[in-house]
Amino acid sequence: MVAQDVNLLTADHDRHNLDIIDKARVAGRINDETAEYLVRLYTDGMRSYREVFHVLGKCFGAPKTAVTEYDPATDSSVNKPIKIADINPLSSYLVNHRLDADPMRNQFFTSGASHKIDLSVSSIVTVIVAAQKNIERALDKVTGKYYRFFIEDVIAALSSVMAESVSKKDFDEIEQRIRARFDSKYVTDAAKEVLSVLGQGDDALVVKIVRELDNVKKPYLYLNDVWRVKCLFDLIPQARTFIERLNIMMPERVLTVRDKFYDIGNPRNYRDSKVIINIGTPDYVIPMEIICQVRTFFEFERKTHDYYALIREDPNMENAKIEKELAEFMENGIREYNLMICRCLDDLFDRVGWNILYSRGGDVALFEGFPRECKLYYPASMMETILNKLDAAVKNEIFHITNSSSKLDLTQQIAIFRFMARFILVSALPRARAGTNIPGKDLATRLFNFVMNEVYRYYKK
Repeated sequence: MVAQDVNLLTADHDRHNLDIIDKARVAGRINDETAEYLVRLYTDGMRSYREVFHVLGKCFGAPKTAVTEYDPATDSSVNKPIKIADINPLSSYLVNHRLDADPMRNQFFTSGASHKIDLSVSSIVTVIVAAQKNIERALDKVTGKYYRFFIEDVIAALSSVMAESVSKKDFDEIEQRIRARFDSKYVTDAAKEVLSVLGQGDDALVVKIVRELDNVKKPYLYLNDVWRVKCLFDLIPQARTFIERLNIMMPERVLTVRDKFYDIGNPRNYRDSKVIINIGTPDYVIPMEIICQVRTFFEFERKTHDYYALIREDPNMENAKIEKELAEFMENGIREYNLMICRCLDDLFDRVGWNILYSRGGDVALFEGFPRECKLYYPASMMETILNKLDAAVKNEIFHITNSSSKLDLTQQIAIFRFMARFILVSALPRARAGTNIPGKDLATRLFNFVMNEVYRYYKK
Protein backbone atom coordinates (compact mmCIF):
# COMPACT_ATOMS: atom_id res chain seq x y z
CA MET A 1 0.00 0.00 0.00
CA VAL A 2 2.82 2.40 0.91
CA ALA A 3 4.63 1.70 -2.38
CA GLN A 4 1.40 2.45 -4.25
CA ASP A 5 1.06 5.77 -2.41
CA VAL A 6 4.64 6.66 -3.33
CA ASN A 7 3.98 5.86 -6.97
CA LEU A 8 0.82 7.96 -6.99
CA LEU A 9 2.62 10.83 -5.28
CA THR A 10 5.44 10.71 -7.83
CA ALA A 11 3.04 10.49 -10.78
CA ASP A 12 1.18 13.56 -9.50
CA HIS A 13 4.49 15.40 -9.18
CA ASP A 14 5.42 14.37 -12.74
CA ARG A 15 2.20 15.97 -14.02
CA HIS A 16 2.99 19.14 -12.07
CA ASN A 17 6.48 19.33 -13.61
CA LEU A 18 5.24 18.72 -17.14
CA ASP A 19 2.60 21.42 -16.72
CA ILE A 20 5.25 23.97 -15.70
CA ILE A 21 7.44 22.99 -18.68
CA ASP A 22 4.53 23.44 -21.08
CA LYS A 23 3.65 26.85 -19.61
CA ALA A 24 7.30 27.94 -20.01
CA ARG A 25 7.19 26.82 -23.66
CA VAL A 26 3.90 28.61 -24.40
CA ALA A 27 5.20 31.80 -22.76
CA GLY A 28 8.33 31.72 -24.94
CA ARG A 29 10.64 31.29 -21.99
CA ILE A 30 12.00 28.16 -23.68
CA ASN A 31 11.56 26.76 -27.19
CA ASP A 32 10.12 23.42 -28.37
CA GLU A 33 13.56 21.79 -28.54
CA THR A 34 14.35 22.60 -24.92
CA ALA A 35 10.86 21.65 -23.75
CA GLU A 36 11.21 18.23 -25.40
CA TYR A 37 14.48 17.62 -23.54
CA LEU A 38 13.03 18.71 -20.19
CA VAL A 39 9.98 16.49 -20.68
CA ARG A 40 12.36 13.56 -21.19
CA LEU A 41 14.06 14.24 -17.85
CA TYR A 42 10.86 14.86 -15.88
CA THR A 43 8.64 12.06 -17.22
CA ASP A 44 8.11 8.88 -15.15
CA GLY A 45 10.19 9.93 -12.14
CA MET A 46 9.94 6.58 -10.36
CA ARG A 47 11.40 4.73 -13.34
CA SER A 48 14.43 7.03 -13.36
CA TYR A 49 14.77 6.73 -9.60
CA ARG A 50 14.79 2.94 -9.85
CA GLU A 51 17.66 3.25 -12.32
CA VAL A 52 19.57 5.31 -9.75
CA PHE A 53 19.08 2.40 -7.30
CA HIS A 54 20.20 -0.07 -9.96
CA VAL A 55 23.47 1.78 -10.59
CA LEU A 56 24.30 2.15 -6.89
CA GLY A 57 23.37 -1.44 -6.12
CA LYS A 58 25.50 -2.75 -8.97
CA CYS A 59 28.51 -0.69 -7.87
CA PHE A 60 28.26 -1.05 -4.09
CA GLY A 61 26.00 -3.97 -3.28
CA ALA A 62 23.70 -3.88 -0.26
CA PRO A 63 23.79 -0.93 2.20
CA LYS A 64 25.93 -1.42 5.30
CA THR A 65 23.76 0.79 7.50
CA ALA A 66 20.13 1.82 7.71
CA VAL A 67 18.87 4.25 5.09
CA THR A 68 18.07 7.63 6.63
CA GLU A 69 16.49 10.84 5.41
CA TYR A 70 18.82 13.66 4.44
CA ASP A 71 18.22 17.35 4.95
CA PRO A 72 19.85 19.40 2.14
CA ALA A 73 19.32 22.64 4.06
CA THR A 74 21.64 21.53 6.88
CA ASP A 75 23.70 19.04 4.85
CA SER A 76 23.15 16.37 7.46
CA SER A 77 21.28 13.12 7.90
CA VAL A 78 18.05 13.01 9.87
CA ASN A 79 18.00 10.42 12.64
CA LYS A 80 14.98 8.73 11.14
CA PRO A 81 15.47 5.41 9.34
CA ILE A 82 13.24 4.93 6.32
CA LYS A 83 12.14 1.88 4.37
CA ILE A 84 13.15 1.34 0.78
CA ALA A 85 9.45 1.34 -0.15
CA ASP A 86 9.09 4.87 1.26
CA ILE A 87 11.86 6.40 -0.87
CA ASN A 88 10.69 8.60 -3.72
CA PRO A 89 12.15 11.28 -6.03
CA LEU A 90 10.70 14.07 -3.91
CA SER A 91 13.03 13.56 -0.93
CA SER A 92 16.75 13.02 -0.33
CA TYR A 93 18.30 10.13 1.56
CA LEU A 94 21.67 9.01 2.89
CA VAL A 95 23.14 5.52 3.10
CA ASN A 96 26.57 3.99 3.73
CA HIS A 97 28.05 1.39 1.41
CA ARG A 98 31.42 -0.35 1.35
CA LEU A 99 33.83 -0.09 -1.56
CA ASP A 100 34.86 -3.72 -1.97
CA ALA A 101 37.58 -2.85 -4.49
CA ASP A 102 39.17 -0.32 -2.12
CA PRO A 103 42.95 -0.23 -2.83
CA MET A 104 43.58 1.29 0.64
CA ARG A 105 41.69 -1.25 2.73
CA ASN A 106 43.38 -2.08 6.06
CA GLN A 107 46.51 -0.09 5.19
CA PHE A 108 45.87 2.69 7.70
CA PHE A 109 45.30 1.82 11.32
CA THR A 110 46.75 2.45 14.75
CA SER A 111 47.24 -0.23 17.41
CA GLY A 112 46.03 0.69 20.88
CA ALA A 113 46.02 -1.06 24.24
CA SER A 114 44.90 -4.70 24.43
CA HIS A 115 45.47 -5.14 20.71
CA LYS A 116 42.73 -2.66 19.94
CA ILE A 117 42.84 -1.56 16.29
CA ASP A 118 41.49 1.83 15.23
CA LEU A 119 41.04 2.38 11.52
CA SER A 120 42.45 5.69 10.31
CA VAL A 121 40.79 5.34 6.90
CA SER A 122 37.79 3.16 6.14
CA SER A 123 36.33 1.57 3.02
CA ILE A 124 32.90 2.95 3.89
CA VAL A 125 31.45 5.34 1.29
CA THR A 126 28.72 7.76 2.34
CA VAL A 127 26.23 8.05 -0.50
CA ILE A 128 23.84 11.02 -0.58
CA VAL A 129 21.04 10.61 -3.12
CA ALA A 130 19.45 13.97 -3.81
CA ALA A 131 15.81 14.55 -4.59
CA GLN A 132 14.82 15.26 -8.18
CA LYS A 133 15.95 18.77 -9.10
CA ASN A 134 13.18 21.35 -8.73
CA ILE A 135 11.78 22.13 -12.19
CA GLU A 136 11.78 25.90 -11.61
CA ARG A 137 15.42 25.75 -10.58
CA ALA A 138 16.19 23.75 -13.74
CA LEU A 139 14.40 26.32 -15.90
CA ASP A 140 16.31 29.14 -14.19
CA LYS A 141 19.60 27.46 -15.04
CA VAL A 142 18.71 26.63 -18.64
CA THR A 143 17.51 30.16 -19.37
CA GLY A 144 20.08 31.90 -17.17
CA LYS A 145 23.52 30.55 -16.33
CA TYR A 146 23.62 27.89 -19.05
CA TYR A 147 22.20 30.25 -21.67
CA ARG A 148 25.00 32.73 -20.90
CA PHE A 149 27.53 29.91 -21.36
CA PHE A 150 25.88 29.20 -24.73
CA ILE A 151 26.13 32.83 -25.89
CA GLU A 152 29.79 33.10 -24.90
CA ASP A 153 30.57 29.86 -26.74
CA VAL A 154 28.77 31.13 -29.85
CA ILE A 155 30.78 34.37 -29.84
CA ALA A 156 34.05 32.48 -29.29
CA ALA A 157 33.29 30.02 -32.10
CA LEU A 158 32.34 32.82 -34.50
CA SER A 159 35.46 34.77 -33.61
CA SER A 160 37.68 31.79 -34.41
CA VAL A 161 36.13 31.52 -37.88
CA MET A 162 35.98 35.22 -38.76
CA ALA A 163 39.27 36.38 -37.22
CA GLU A 164 41.04 36.56 -40.57
CA SER A 165 38.16 37.90 -42.65
CA VAL A 166 37.02 40.96 -40.64
CA SER A 167 38.74 43.65 -38.58
CA LYS A 168 38.43 43.72 -34.81
CA LYS A 169 36.28 46.85 -35.03
CA ASP A 170 33.87 45.20 -37.48
CA PHE A 171 33.70 42.02 -35.41
CA ASP A 172 32.95 44.02 -32.24
CA GLU A 173 29.97 45.55 -34.04
CA ILE A 174 28.82 42.10 -35.21
CA GLU A 175 29.19 40.75 -31.68
CA GLN A 176 26.98 43.48 -30.24
CA ARG A 177 24.25 42.73 -32.77
CA ILE A 178 24.42 38.99 -32.08
CA ARG A 179 24.27 39.49 -28.32
CA ALA A 180 21.26 41.77 -28.75
CA ARG A 181 19.52 39.13 -30.87
CA PHE A 182 20.21 36.30 -28.40
CA ASP A 183 19.20 38.49 -25.44
CA SER A 184 15.88 39.42 -27.06
CA LYS A 185 14.61 35.83 -27.12
CA TYR A 186 15.59 32.32 -26.09
CA VAL A 187 17.12 30.45 -29.05
CA THR A 188 19.14 27.28 -29.50
CA ASP A 189 19.73 27.22 -33.29
CA ALA A 190 22.92 29.30 -33.18
CA ALA A 191 23.78 29.00 -36.87
CA LYS A 192 20.35 30.15 -38.05
CA GLU A 193 20.30 33.20 -35.77
CA VAL A 194 23.89 34.24 -36.49
CA LEU A 195 23.43 33.99 -40.26
CA SER A 196 20.26 36.06 -40.05
CA VAL A 197 22.31 38.78 -38.34
CA LEU A 198 25.22 38.57 -40.78
CA GLY A 199 23.06 38.47 -43.92
CA GLN A 200 24.40 37.27 -47.27
CA GLY A 201 28.09 36.40 -47.36
CA ASP A 202 30.79 34.27 -48.91
CA ASP A 203 29.51 30.69 -49.29
CA ALA A 204 32.76 29.13 -48.09
CA LEU A 205 32.72 31.31 -44.96
CA VAL A 206 29.06 30.46 -44.31
CA VAL A 207 29.85 26.74 -44.44
CA LYS A 208 32.66 27.21 -41.90
CA ILE A 209 30.41 29.26 -39.61
CA VAL A 210 27.61 26.68 -39.71
CA ARG A 211 30.02 23.80 -39.10
CA GLU A 212 31.58 25.58 -36.11
CA LEU A 213 28.31 26.74 -34.55
CA ASP A 214 26.69 23.33 -34.89
CA ASN A 215 29.35 22.06 -32.46
CA VAL A 216 28.43 24.61 -29.76
CA LYS A 217 26.82 22.89 -26.77
CA LYS A 218 23.18 23.88 -26.42
CA PRO A 219 22.11 25.38 -23.08
CA TYR A 220 19.73 22.60 -22.07
CA LEU A 221 22.46 19.97 -22.53
CA TYR A 222 24.32 21.46 -19.54
CA LEU A 223 21.45 20.24 -17.37
CA ASN A 224 22.96 16.97 -16.12
CA ASP A 225 21.88 17.08 -12.48
CA VAL A 226 18.11 16.56 -12.46
CA TRP A 227 19.16 13.18 -11.00
CA ARG A 228 22.25 13.41 -8.82
CA VAL A 229 24.27 11.51 -6.25
CA LYS A 230 27.22 12.53 -4.08
CA CYS A 231 29.70 9.89 -2.87
CA LEU A 232 32.02 10.76 0.01
CA PHE A 233 35.31 8.85 0.29
CA ASP A 234 38.12 9.11 2.83
CA LEU A 235 40.84 9.24 0.16
CA ILE A 236 41.19 10.28 -3.47
CA PRO A 237 42.43 6.83 -4.66
CA GLN A 238 39.22 5.31 -3.35
CA ALA A 239 37.14 7.74 -5.41
CA ARG A 240 39.18 6.96 -8.50
CA THR A 241 38.82 3.23 -7.94
CA PHE A 242 35.04 3.75 -7.89
CA ILE A 243 35.19 5.76 -11.14
CA GLU A 244 37.27 3.08 -12.82
CA ARG A 245 34.82 0.46 -11.57
CA LEU A 246 31.98 2.39 -13.21
CA ASN A 247 33.91 2.41 -16.49
CA ILE A 248 34.51 -1.34 -16.28
CA MET A 249 31.06 -2.42 -15.11
CA MET A 250 28.91 -0.16 -17.29
CA PRO A 251 31.04 1.47 -20.02
CA GLU A 252 28.00 1.95 -22.24
CA ARG A 253 26.40 4.15 -19.57
CA VAL A 254 29.34 6.49 -18.85
CA LEU A 255 28.89 9.74 -20.78
CA THR A 256 31.69 11.93 -19.36
CA VAL A 257 34.28 11.91 -16.58
CA ARG A 258 35.70 15.14 -15.21
CA ASP A 259 38.49 14.73 -12.67
CA LYS A 260 39.30 17.98 -10.83
CA PHE A 261 41.00 16.73 -7.68
CA TYR A 262 44.27 18.23 -8.90
CA ASP A 263 42.75 21.41 -10.35
CA ILE A 264 44.57 24.41 -8.89
CA GLY A 265 43.23 26.77 -11.56
CA ASN A 266 39.65 26.88 -10.29
CA PRO A 267 39.06 30.42 -8.89
CA ARG A 268 37.04 28.97 -6.01
CA ASN A 269 39.67 26.30 -5.29
CA TYR A 270 37.01 23.59 -5.52
CA ARG A 271 38.11 19.95 -5.85
CA ASP A 272 36.06 16.93 -6.82
CA SER A 273 35.47 14.46 -9.60
CA LYS A 274 32.26 14.21 -11.59
CA VAL A 275 30.86 11.34 -13.63
CA ILE A 276 27.80 11.70 -15.86
CA ILE A 277 26.10 8.40 -16.64
CA ASN A 278 23.03 7.54 -18.69
CA ILE A 279 20.10 6.08 -16.75
CA GLY A 280 17.94 6.11 -19.87
CA THR A 281 18.52 4.19 -23.08
CA PRO A 282 21.10 4.69 -25.85
CA ASP A 283 18.46 6.49 -27.95
CA TYR A 284 16.80 8.30 -25.05
CA VAL A 285 19.59 9.65 -22.85
CA ILE A 286 18.73 10.70 -19.29
CA PRO A 287 21.89 11.96 -17.56
CA MET A 288 22.64 11.37 -13.90
CA GLU A 289 25.43 13.23 -12.12
CA ILE A 290 27.67 11.40 -9.64
CA ILE A 291 29.94 13.73 -7.68
CA CYS A 292 32.89 12.08 -5.92
CA GLN A 293 34.43 14.04 -3.07
CA VAL A 294 36.74 13.37 -0.13
CA ARG A 295 35.00 13.50 3.23
CA THR A 296 37.30 16.08 4.85
CA PHE A 297 36.91 18.51 1.96
CA PHE A 298 33.13 18.08 2.00
CA GLU A 299 33.00 19.23 5.62
CA PHE A 300 34.48 22.55 4.47
CA GLU A 301 32.52 22.78 1.21
CA ARG A 302 29.16 22.37 2.95
CA LYS A 303 29.85 25.59 4.89
CA THR A 304 30.17 27.64 1.69
CA HIS A 305 26.53 27.38 0.61
CA ASP A 306 25.79 30.92 1.84
CA TYR A 307 28.41 32.23 -0.60
CA TYR A 308 26.83 30.35 -3.51
CA ALA A 309 23.38 31.58 -2.50
CA LEU A 310 24.58 35.20 -2.79
CA ILE A 311 25.97 34.58 -6.26
CA ARG A 312 22.78 32.79 -7.37
CA GLU A 313 20.63 35.71 -6.20
CA ASP A 314 22.64 38.15 -8.30
CA PRO A 315 24.69 36.40 -11.03
CA ASN A 316 25.95 39.77 -12.30
CA MET A 317 27.29 40.90 -8.93
CA GLU A 318 30.96 41.74 -8.49
CA ASN A 319 31.95 38.40 -6.98
CA ALA A 320 35.75 38.58 -7.19
CA LYS A 321 35.95 39.25 -3.45
CA ILE A 322 33.55 36.39 -2.68
CA GLU A 323 35.48 33.97 -4.89
CA LYS A 324 38.75 34.99 -3.19
CA GLU A 325 37.21 34.34 0.23
CA LEU A 326 35.90 30.99 -1.01
CA ALA A 327 39.33 30.02 -2.34
CA GLU A 328 41.01 30.88 0.95
CA PHE A 329 38.40 28.95 2.92
CA MET A 330 38.72 25.89 0.72
CA GLU A 331 42.50 26.04 1.05
CA ASN A 332 41.92 25.29 4.72
CA GLY A 333 40.01 22.18 3.64
CA ILE A 334 42.93 21.15 1.45
CA ARG A 335 45.34 21.65 4.34
CA GLU A 336 43.17 19.61 6.72
CA TYR A 337 42.91 16.75 4.23
CA ASN A 338 46.67 16.81 3.58
CA LEU A 339 47.35 16.64 7.33
CA MET A 340 45.44 13.34 7.33
CA ILE A 341 47.51 12.08 4.38
CA CYS A 342 50.69 13.03 6.24
CA ARG A 343 49.54 11.04 9.29
CA CYS A 344 48.82 8.06 7.05
CA LEU A 345 52.28 8.45 5.53
CA ASP A 346 53.88 8.28 8.97
CA ASP A 347 51.83 5.16 9.75
CA LEU A 348 52.96 3.50 6.52
CA PHE A 349 56.69 4.11 6.89
CA ASP A 350 57.51 1.29 9.31
CA ARG A 351 55.32 -1.28 7.61
CA VAL A 352 56.64 -0.51 4.13
CA GLY A 353 60.23 -0.67 5.41
CA TRP A 354 59.66 -3.98 7.18
CA ASN A 355 57.98 -5.35 4.08
CA ILE A 356 60.99 -4.50 1.90
CA LEU A 357 63.26 -6.26 4.36
CA TYR A 358 60.91 -9.23 4.54
CA SER A 359 60.83 -9.62 0.75
CA ARG A 360 64.61 -9.23 0.34
CA GLY A 361 64.86 -12.62 -1.34
CA GLY A 362 62.91 -11.40 -4.37
CA ASP A 363 59.50 -12.61 -3.20
CA VAL A 364 56.40 -10.67 -4.19
CA ALA A 365 56.05 -7.67 -1.88
CA LEU A 366 53.01 -7.48 0.38
CA PHE A 367 52.44 -3.94 -0.86
CA GLU A 368 52.66 -4.83 -4.53
CA GLY A 369 50.04 -2.85 -6.44
CA PHE A 370 49.43 -0.38 -3.62
CA PRO A 371 48.60 2.33 -4.33
CA ARG A 372 46.98 0.96 -7.46
CA GLU A 373 48.00 2.42 -10.81
CA CYS A 374 45.36 4.65 -12.35
CA LYS A 375 44.94 6.63 -15.57
CA LEU A 376 43.75 9.68 -13.64
CA TYR A 377 47.00 10.57 -11.90
CA TYR A 378 49.49 13.33 -12.70
CA PRO A 379 51.36 13.28 -16.03
CA ALA A 380 53.92 10.45 -16.07
CA SER A 381 56.70 12.89 -17.01
CA MET A 382 56.01 15.02 -13.92
CA MET A 383 55.94 12.00 -11.60
CA GLU A 384 59.22 10.70 -13.01
CA THR A 385 60.88 14.12 -12.62
CA ILE A 386 59.87 14.27 -8.97
CA LEU A 387 60.98 10.69 -8.30
CA ASN A 388 64.37 11.38 -9.90
CA LYS A 389 64.83 14.45 -7.68
CA LEU A 390 63.88 12.31 -4.71
CA ASP A 391 66.47 9.69 -5.69
CA ALA A 392 69.14 12.41 -5.63
CA ALA A 393 67.96 13.60 -2.22
CA VAL A 394 68.19 10.03 -0.85
CA LYS A 395 71.69 9.59 -2.29
CA ASN A 396 72.72 12.84 -0.58
CA GLU A 397 71.12 11.58 2.67
CA ILE A 398 68.64 14.46 2.80
CA PHE A 399 66.17 11.64 3.34
CA HIS A 400 67.57 8.71 5.25
CA ILE A 401 66.03 5.98 7.41
CA THR A 402 68.09 5.58 10.57
CA ASN A 403 65.90 3.40 12.80
CA SER A 404 65.80 0.24 10.70
CA SER A 405 66.29 -3.04 12.55
CA SER A 406 69.02 -3.93 10.06
CA LYS A 407 71.11 -1.88 7.70
CA LEU A 408 69.39 -0.80 4.48
CA ASP A 409 71.43 -0.38 1.31
CA LEU A 410 70.86 2.56 -1.04
CA THR A 411 68.60 0.57 -3.38
CA GLN A 412 66.31 -0.35 -0.49
CA GLN A 413 66.25 3.23 0.80
CA ILE A 414 65.29 4.51 -2.65
CA ALA A 415 62.60 1.83 -2.96
CA ILE A 416 61.03 2.88 0.35
CA PHE A 417 61.05 6.59 -0.43
CA ARG A 418 59.78 6.09 -4.00
CA PHE A 419 56.89 4.03 -2.67
CA MET A 420 56.00 6.70 -0.13
CA ALA A 421 56.31 9.49 -2.71
CA ARG A 422 53.94 7.67 -5.07
CA PHE A 423 51.43 7.37 -2.25
CA ILE A 424 51.65 11.14 -1.64
CA LEU A 425 51.27 11.92 -5.33
CA VAL A 426 48.14 9.83 -5.80
CA SER A 427 46.51 10.73 -2.48
CA ALA A 428 47.26 14.36 -1.58
CA LEU A 429 45.54 17.50 -2.85
CA PRO A 430 47.95 19.95 -4.55
CA ARG A 431 47.73 23.36 -3.00
CA ALA A 432 46.95 26.55 -4.88
CA ARG A 433 48.83 28.82 -2.48
CA ALA A 434 52.54 29.12 -1.77
CA GLY A 435 53.97 28.83 1.73
CA THR A 436 51.47 26.33 3.10
CA ASN A 437 53.82 23.55 4.21
CA ILE A 438 52.64 21.20 6.92
CA PRO A 439 54.53 22.10 10.10
CA GLY A 440 56.89 19.49 11.53
CA LYS A 441 60.40 18.11 11.16
CA ASP A 442 59.75 14.37 11.31
CA LEU A 443 60.65 12.26 8.28
CA ALA A 444 57.09 11.80 7.02
CA THR A 445 56.32 15.54 7.16
CA ARG A 446 59.59 16.54 5.47
CA LEU A 447 59.00 14.05 2.68
CA PHE A 448 55.41 15.19 2.24
CA ASN A 449 56.44 18.84 1.97
CA PHE A 450 59.28 17.98 -0.44
CA VAL A 451 56.94 16.15 -2.84
CA MET A 452 54.12 18.70 -2.67
CA ASN A 453 56.55 21.61 -3.15
CA GLU A 454 57.76 19.92 -6.34
CA VAL A 455 54.16 19.53 -7.51
CA TYR A 456 53.52 23.23 -6.82
CA ARG A 457 56.72 24.17 -8.65
CA TYR A 458 55.68 22.08 -11.67
CA TYR A 459 52.33 23.85 -12.06
CA LYS A 460 53.70 27.35 -11.37
CA LYS A 461 56.74 27.22 -13.63
